[in-house]
Formats: sequence, structure tokens, C-alpha cells
Amino acid sequence: MNCANAEKKNPRPLWTDAAGKTVKVIDQRLLPHEYVIAELKNLDDIIRAIKEMYVRGAPLIGATAACGVCLIAVHAPEQNAENYLKEECARLRASRPTAVNLAWAVDRMLPHLLAEKNKEKRIAAAWEEAETIIELEAENCRKIGEYGLPLIREISKKKGGKTVNLLTHCNAGWLACIEWGTATAPMYAAHMAGIDIHVWVDETRPLNQGARLTAWELGKAGIKHTVITDNAGGHLMQHGMVDMVITGTDRSTYTGDVANKIGTYLKALAAKDNNIPFYVALPSTTFDRTLRDGVREIPIEERDPDEIRFIQGYEKGSIKSVLVPPEDSPAGNYAFDVTPARLVSGFITERGICRAEEKDIRRLFPDQ
Repeated sequence: MNCANAEKKNPRPLWTDAAGKTVKVIDQRLLPHEYVIAELKNLDDIIRAIKEMYVRGAPLIGATAACGVCLIAVHAPEQNAENYLKEECARLRASRPTAVNLAWAVDRMLPHLLAEKNKEKRIAAAWEEAETIIELEAENCRKIGEYGLPLIREISKKKGGKTVNLLTHCNAGWLACIEWGTATAPMYAAHMAGIDIHVWVDETRPLNQGARLTAWELGKAGIKHTVITDNAGGHLMQHGMVDMVITGTDRSTYTGDVANKIGTYLKALAAKDNNIPFYVALPSTTFDRTLRDGVREIPIEERDPDEIRFIQGYEKGSIKSVLVPPEDSPAGNYAFDVTPARLVSGFITERGICRAEEKDIRRLFPDQ
């Protein structure tokens, strides 16, 4: 389906069929030029969708993993089911290393499966818990928008109602998060509140999630935006053209370090140098409670170098890939970097805003 014909109201990027036998997702590799629904029927389909980035973004990866556990339950044999469930969940858990929501979702789902010995009851319990996770992530993002809105409103007041210029990196919108998004949730809330905003959208090489996905989302919502090269942000900040940076994250430590799409660290450095607030929006499910030093301990995924060597675009009715560097030049494709806590102005979460430090994070989440 051509994207011009896609539903105007945002669908969710993931849903299940009525029988609970398959999972359907928007294939985000093809946006914004083609709107295609992929059907995932088993664990191999789920893992392929996660690895090849049909689905991406920490909350959506977690929700997809939860549905993957349901499909494990659907296909589990009657005999030796417990070992099968554990082994397949371990395989799913290892499908991508950086986004902590994946492991969180699998670890939350598995006990519900192991507690039921009857297969039909096990399947029902799995889908019930997966639905709980999906709705939790959607509600978390709504609340992130609610708590982030005053930050934008305050800037608008200081500027006398003139346009608030925000900058974001990658895509942390509803496509990545079931609904609302993380970094985009305050933007949507501000737009709905009638605040005049404009968003600088980093292209986000090599897969251009900003240019392809964030720009598409904001355009559908009627939010003013401009796509820029990844390296333009510093120049804009130097010339007073950015009021605040908001990004998402795939994993953050309880000490405040932030892993996000490659290039985020450079935006944080530029923001610090120009006294521009740099906020990270995330649900509590994206905190990693086991790590303390994000730079040293968060695993950084290295992806296929061809994602750098080839660039995807739309020409004469079809999506094509073209080679950019010399054919024999090697490429290194680090998918994430880590922004140290000292560069982060604060976290916008579903329970409010806190500083990027352990004491204040635990103040908001004493139960965790």
C-alpha cells in the first residue's frame, strides 16, 4: 500500500489476530514510501522482525518479544514443554543485545508460562500478560508526554509565545513505542495544547530513522519539522536555533548513562557546550538495574556493514538501494553510543522528571 493511502489516524505498530495465532506489525523498513503489514506466525518470524528491524525502538521491541513468547507457548509440544519454553525464550532474549526491554519482557513473561501445566491455560495466560505489557508501554508514553509538556510550555512563555525549536535524534515516536512515543510524546502534547513548536529531525544514518520515520510521523500529525543532516545540530545550537534536545533511549543505567542510536552522544556534547537542555524520555522499563557504568558495560550492537555501504531510497515507484563508497572499502556499523550522565539534563519518565543520577532516579522509583 502506498503511504498516501495509509490510515490517517495512527494505528498501533503491532497487534494480534482474533485467534491469537499470529502477530501483525507495520514493516518499518519500507516506510515512508510503502505501508506494508507483515504477519509473524512463529518465533523465527519474531526474531527476524526484531533483528532485521521490521520493528525497532525499545518499548516496541519489548512488546514484540512478549508476543513472541506467546507464539512459543502456541507451538510448544505437549511433552517436555518446560525445557522447550526455556530454550526458546533464551533464543528470543538473545536476538538483539542493546535494548533492555527485550530481556525485560521475556523475563516477565516466562514465569507465567511455567506456572501453567495445561497448554490452553498457558497460552491464555501468555496472551493476557502480553496485553498487559502492551497497554503498560502505551500508558507510560502518554504520561511521559504529560510530564514533558511543562518543559516546552515554560520555554514558550520565556519566548513570548514564539516558536519553540526542538531537536531529536532517530525515531522515538509511536512507531517505536505502541502509542505517543517517548521523545515525541511531549511534542505531541505541546502541539495538542496549542503551543507553537518546530522540530529539527536528524536524518540518523545509516538507516535514516529520523528522515524516514520521525518526519513521517510529525508530518501526519501536522507538526512543523525540518529534516537535517546528522552533523548540522551543532551549527544550529551555536546560532540559537535550538531551544531543547529530546531523545529516547534503548537502555539507561540507574546511574544515569544513556545508550541510544549512534550520534546521540555528539548531540549531547554540542548541547552542553551551548547551554541547551538535553532531556532523555523513557519509561521505567528501559532502565537497566544491573549496570552502573554505561560506557564500559552496555553492549553495543555491531550491525551489517552493508547498512552503511548502501543507502535506500524511492525512485519511480519502487524502493531501491545504491552503493555509496568504493565497492572494496570496509565499513564499521556501530548501532548505538552511550551518553554519560553528566551530559543529561534530566529524564522524563511516566512518574515525572528526575536528574540523571542514581539518588534521584530511585526517588521516583523506590519500588524498583
